[in-house]
Amino acid sequence: MRVEIKSTDRIGISQEILTHFSSKFWNIKSVEVFTGYTFVQFDDEQMDIDDVIKTLQEINGFIHCKPIELLPTESREKHLKTLLDRLPDPIIDIDEDGLVIEINKATEQLCKEEKEMIKGKLLNQYVDQNVKDLITKQSTTLPLSFLNKPYIAEVTPVLSQYTSSGAVITLKSLNKLGTQLSLIQAESLNSINDIIGRSSKMRMLIEQTLRYAALDLPVFISGETGTGKELIARSLHYESDKSSAPFLAVNCASLPEHLLESELFGYASGAFTGAQKGGKPGLFEMANGGTIFLDEIAEMSTYLQAKLLRFLQDFTFRRIGGTREIKVSVRVISATHQNIPSLLDKQTFREDLFYRLNVLNLSIPPLRERKEDIPLLVKHFISRSSATVETGIPTISEEAMNCLQTHHWQGNIRELQNIVFRVVANAEGNCIGADDVKAALSQFFRSSPDVSTQKIDVGSETDERLDNWEKEQEKFERKLLNSLYPQYPTTRLLADRLGVSHNKIAMKLRKYGIPHKPK
Repeated sequence: MRVEIKSTDRIGISQEILTHFSSKFWNIKSVEVFTGYTFVQFDDEQMDIDDVIKTLQEINGFIHCKPIELLPTESREKHLKTLLDRLPDPIIDIDEDGLVIEINKATEQLCKEEKEMIKGKLLNQYVDQNVKDLITKQSTTLPLSFLNKPYIAEVTPVLSQYTSSGAVITLKSLNKLGTQLSLIQAESLNSINDIIGRSSKMRMLIEQTLRYAALDLPVFISGETGTGKELIARSLHYESDKSSAPFLAVNCASLPEHLLESELFGYASGAFTGAQKGGKPGLFEMANGGTIFLDEIAEMSTYLQAKLLRFLQDFTFRRIGGTREIKVSVRVISATHQNIPSLLDKQTFREDLFYRLNVLNLSIPPLRERKEDIPLLVKHFISRSSATVETGIPTISEEAMNCLQTHHWQGNIRELQNIVFRVVANAEGNCIGADDVKAALSQFFRSSPDVSTQKIDVGSETDERLDNWEKEQEKFERKLLNSLYPQYPTTRLLADRLGVSHNKIAMKLRKYGIPHKPK
């Protein structure tokens, strides 16, 4: 039986209460004392509350006594346990020796699945790291394998007099982490309804996208730069039954080979110098159950192409430096703006990998082949840009729209968006005229109609003034890059213009000391 005793705040009154109980030979299990209150738990649950009250009435300062369900500490522990059980992530409380003190309901469920009862045992036998190394004065986040399943562990130390007396470990599943990363990557445009276009080619593309979304097969998306390949990829995901699972995207051209490999496949602890302790999960693990989008797949090295091909056979892989086979279920969507048949002929892209990726194919038409969609796109971009620059939405004249529709649009929708944003930002009136559009086009470095076929004057030399092959080639490259770079002021754009990789352009610009932007 548990009782609450209220009394006056008098020195020694709690001791007096316990003395009276002891004289009755009542066995006491626990006592909690607060100002004006004494809480007592008796060993005998069948005690008569009237006997307790009668004994207390002999004490000066006694006010009242009543039975209670729980002592204050028990009540707090019960509320805390209820709170922990409501949390969806597994939580483990350990002491300074790594002994499991308490777990929540999510952890209990994991233990039931593995038929393990970890409470009261050392955590070391259930994880892949030395638990004592995790107990520090600083909070840490690291990969951790618990009951042979990978998690991201958030370790929060329990400090006592500035020393750690244990830690609380919260386990985050890789799938949940992938969903959070997917939300970070997510754009406002994700669904099929965000695709703007009424032309026959776009209607056909939208119909194909909806059909392919229902099929759990790889999709290969081809199209020029700026046509909206990622929007199509996101639409395929969000219109499928995987829409609630992660959608993770990576640009294969933006990372060096070794970084892209670790980004996709992750790495084990100690895989290389500087590797994060505990290793790191890759995008394939975090996208498990969802979709991964490999943009600019043609830029992937032949080594990674072979590794990706091996992965696509049975969707199993090992982390870099790891020994454990990991199996995932992901849908792979890939895309490129390059001419794949040409790359296959040059053997710079594996034919067998292309067949694996190109089970279903979507080809996005360039803007110049769907010019009837330009008015819709222009109105959409005017509305968005007006909101960005916080101005009223201007109208656009028929002449200005005609000017936009007759432009070549080598940069496709991305170029159109940039032009419209520039026009709106510079507009002085409530109507966009043809002169406003022409001014914006003239300032745009790719607007000149003859830029794409521009001939570079590299000069002519007499036989006496010619150097050897290597020197003459360097002279030509330097003059070519100096001439074209002002019109294509990033390595990516200049690489597109010359039909080579942006890494090669960056290397040549560095070689000849030409200041440049990396992308």
